[in-house]
Amino acid sequence: MKNIKIILFTIVIGVLCFSCDKDSGSAALVLEAGAVPNMSKVSGSDGIIDLVRLNSGEVLTISFNALVAQGNPASTDIIASFVTLAGPVYNATLASNVSLPQDYSLTTNDIIAAFSEINSKDDIKLGDVLRISARFTMSDGRVLSLLNEDGTDNTGTTLSNSKLVAIAVNYPVSCPSDIGGTYLVSSTGAGCCGVSPITDYEYTVTVTDNGGGSYTLSDYSGGAFDGLFCAAFNICGDTSSGEITDVCGTLGGTAPDCCGDTYDFQGVVNDDGTWSVDISSGFMAATQVWTKQ
Repeated sequence: MKNIKIILFTIVIGVLCFSCDKDSGSAALVLEAGAVPNMSKVSGSDGIIDLVRLNSGEVLTISFNALVAQGNPASTDIIASFVTLAGPVYNATLASNVSLPQDYSLTTNDIIAAFSEINSKDDIKLGDVLRISARFTMSDGRVLSLLNEDGTDNTGTTLSNSKLVAIAVNYPVSCPSDIGGTYLVSSTGAGCCGVSPITDYEYTVTVTDNGGGSYTLSDYSGGAFDGLFCAAFNICGDTSSGEITDVCGTLGGTAPDCCGDTYDFQGVVNDDGTWSVDISSGFMAATQVWTKQ
């Protein structure tokens, strides 16, 4: 029975690799036939919609740059989705028939004016996210919007996860965040496939500050995968990186694991600066304490 589980575990990894190759090919075809933007926040500008400053009555300004990374569109619009934590998603066109590259600045008053559903700053809530991207009209009449109506990326997974271009900039409604650094992670949990559970298994993870309350973890499992599966399946070290967000001390995120499933990361920043985290995927689950070194 144990051998069967090992075989299934290996098959999952193989399927994942095949899927990635297939998606890369599909994404390449889309790139050849269409156009892709590259969106970035202007250096030194606000990376979030700061809820504390907003509630104090301050008019905030966000600044970003948009350019065409690939393709030759006939015309370009700057579009946005306002994704509310409560569920509804609002969509708006911020600028029409623009020339790129170009820098843009928006105040919170501009954001309120752009979305008919937002009547005042009181309608901007903690956990909401403003997503800004582009919509291209090609010379043959095709319209390529890089955001779906629900605010998600309208691309293949390879393009969405690409480090070469960013098809959207995200401005979460949040609080200032500064939790980057090196953390010692202690994990207690169990895994699939007959592996031995772990108790207080320690592993070092680098947390890189991306700005705007977004952080990249050098190992998304916090070392739990290493502790559970290194000896049994030789899956050792940093198995997969990924991003989490800090929304006023509440941590969350999802990312692909190394073996075809998805991590779910949920946690809080404690008063003493440590994190209390629950991490899980289809192969494992663990509770963790992250302590900054």
